[in-house]
Amino acid sequence: MKNKQVLVLNSISEFHEIAGLPAPEHPLVSVIDYGLVDYQTDEKDISWLQHFYCIGLKHDMNGRFRYGHQQYDFNGGIVSMVSPGQVVQITVDKSLPKPSGIILCLHPDFLWNNPMAKKIKQYDFFGYSVNEALFVSEKEEEVVVDILQKMKTEYHSNIDAFTQGIIIAHLEVLLNYFDRFYQRQFITRQKTNHQILEKLEDLLETWFRSGNLIEKGLPQAQDIASELNISPNYLGSLLKSLTGQTTQQHIHGKLIEAAKEKLSTTQLSVSEIAFELGFEHSQSFNRLFKSKTGITPLEYRSWN
Repeated sequence: MKNKQVLVLNSISEFHEIAGLPAPEHPLVSVIDYGLVDYQTDEKDISWLQHFYCIGLKHDMNGRFRYGHQQYDFNGGIVSMVSPGQVVQITVDKSLPKPSGIILCLHPDFLWNNPMAKKIKQYDFFGYSVNEALFVSEKEEEVVVDILQKMKTEYHSNIDAFTQGIIIAHLEVLLNYFDRFYQRQFITRQKTNHQILEKLEDLLETWFRSGNLIEKGLPQAQDIASELNISPNYLGSLLKSLTGQTTQQHIHGKLIEAAKEKLSTTQLSVSEIAFELGFEHSQSFNRLFKSKTGITPLEYRSWN
């Protein structure tokens, strides 16, 4: 797929065109029956950069769906969310049965002059990779489909001064449900998530014991997520669910543990310890240590 042309889809109408669908009833919002999608190309691989949101509930994808650098074979009730600026790639096998599902396409312009234009960017799951998609139960799927159908009914029946507000209200309810469903998924997939947490602990332990922090610096959320092969947003949500901490707070906690060990078992000065732990200035280390422990590094050493 590296040599394939990447299309640029600026509008929902352009997506309808390549998907072999009639022109959308509303230029900025469209709820689509995925079973009617028939990509208008003889190419097996399709790739595009889209400038609108897509929320898709899909079953039995006839091929593979990818965005970012992750890939997932869909065969079940799975919700994927794509935000403007992401590249979508689909490998289609038309010898397989047609997929089913429902897709919401929403252009950012539809949210113009509404608080949801800003709020929608605060939902972490729009930054998840496709392999971190949401698995929904039958009851959860019924909720999703019901809300999407209400949105479709609204712009199908009336396009007036109330249309935007009503559809956005449905959208906010839908996104809040996704938040709830993801929190449920973090619980029901505990084994997988705790395995990720164990790998994180091992990774941070190795990082702080490498003796190479002077060159590498302190670990960042992006670095850690990359090592774990998950997205930074998903890592942050997972940690928040399991530990109540952000990724940065978790990293800082491990840093303080490493600092305490050095303060207790070595004769290194505070400045030397700070330097070994990747701090350019010991004052920054002192401030962080006190903010986390309530005492200075020297006070900690004197008490131990």
